[in-house]
Amino acid sequence: MPVMADAVCVDAVPPDDLVEVGRVVSAHGVRGWLKIQPYSPQADALTGAPVWWFKAPEPVLGTGASVRPRNLKIRACRRQAGRFLVAQVDGMNDRNAAESLQGHTVWVPRAAFPTAGDGEYYWIDLIGCDFHGIGDDGPQCLGRVDQVLDNGAHAVLQVALGAPDADGVFHALVDARNRPRHILVPFVAAHVQHVDLEARRIDSDWPADF
Repeated sequence: MPVMADAVCVDAVPPDDLVEVGRVVSAHGVRGWLKIQPYSPQADALTGAPVWWFKAPEPVLGTGASVRPRNLKIRACRRQAGRFLVAQVDGMNDRNAAESLQGHTVWVPRAAFPTAGDGEYYWIDLIGCDFHGIGDDGPQCLGRVDQVLDNGAHAVLQVALGAPDADGVFHALVDARNRPRHILVPFVAAHVQHVDLEARRIDSDWPADF
């Protein structure tokens, strides 16, 4: 049976600003290390956070409720085989204990993210921003960013087409199957002129009729 009694849990109450940043792929080696797939190629949020929160992939049996994440102190973390990380939880010393976390998602508080440099943005901060492009009469809201993708060269904004109403409620345009319609916009200076995270707005030269 996997045993994790010695793993250090520093706080039982999850903070309100947890952000999902990766998942546990498997155990790594025989001494309790974890193999992690980060969602961002930079993975700064993971490598810079001393405590991670782990959430099981399945709901609590028979209740439909989400499993409450638990936090564990990270003793060491380093890059391994390209985009993967390997990490060791403080107090977890064998492979069986590490395997008990396989499939868990990994979360860290947004407040623990390192400060982004000038002109740099965390993907999580771009999601939910209204995306403005160019229409027939000038700038207009084309939609709202609902995902950020990585094509290997740069980030790509996935924008759900639509616009917010006077109350700020976003209304998406849908196709014949009632699925949101999207456009993909390269997140590069050639197309994106300004990002205002406080106003939750991105301005670009992307044509409305593209």
